[in-house]
Amino acid sequence: MVAVSLKKKKKNTRKKERREDKENISRKEKNDKKCIKGKDLADFIKARKASQVRSLKKKKKIIPKLTIFINNNDPVIDTYVRLKQVYGADIGVEVEIKRCLSSTEDLIKEIKNSNLDPNTHGIIVQLPVRGIASTDEVLLAVAPKKDVDGLSGKSSFDSATATAINWLLTGYNIDLKNKKIAIVGAGRLVGAPLYKMWSNSNLNVFQYTKATTNLGDELKDKDLIVSGVGVPGLIKEDMVKNGAVIVDAGSASEKGVIVGDVAQNVREREDIIITPVKGGVGPLTIASL
Repeated sequence: MVAVSLKKKKKNTRKKERREDKENISRKEKNDKKCIKGKDLADFIKARKASQVRSLKKKKKIIPKLTIFINNNDPVIDTYVRLKQVYGADIGVEVEIKRCLSSTEDLIKEIKNSNLDPNTHGIIVQLPVRGIASTDEVLLAVAPKKDVDGLSGKSSFDSATATAINWLLTGYNIDLKNKKIAIVGAGRLVGAPLYKMWSNSNLNVFQYTKATTNLGDELKDKDLIVSGVGVPGLIKEDMVKNGAVIVDAGSASEKGVIVGDVAQNVREREDIIITPVKGGVGPLTIASL
């Protein structure tokens, strides 16, 4: 009787495990269908860029070098800079980190020195810088032909994040024509350059800023929402229509954890398409530099 009981118990355990496996697979398939992941597209771009770098080194004896200036002690900044370092190493680009935590004048002096360095091919000022009022002055110090982040307004390059969001949506065959598009935020990295890019493409795009007092009402009929504010939980469930597409390009640190602008209960909905907190826009932003 004991042997029979044990066999029955093992059989029930196996049934339970199979059922749990099926449920986990089902949840993963649902999440995969609703997630638009920049990481998947970035892997393809990385392979192509690695090939281009190898060609530069072999045919022209050029070793590409990117210099990143940091003017602020912030764990989120350090995370993104580490990602850029790893990506650079993977494709064969030298990434130099320069921490300049003293005065704005010293930072600008260091940037101008890198402008003149023939072995430095790209420069990034990792935002935010200390003393927001000096941001324009600092960004304009970067030579346009080396401003690979496209933030100065005079850069020879498009904004990296705006380009990444375009790549992401195109890669997942999300057509922007005939859609009501909301951009939440007007910052240098996301809102301002993306609004300019899509307005110039004659898309039906609306921009909302801190001055918007009825954000929830404004977003309810939008087919696509792009948020890049850095305010955790800003986009709430009752703001999002059924079937909407959401690109969460916001980033903040909450109790040491990186979070986006979209509330967790929005992410749990099965009727929307959304970027994950990690592996969404970020990998493509790095790839577009």
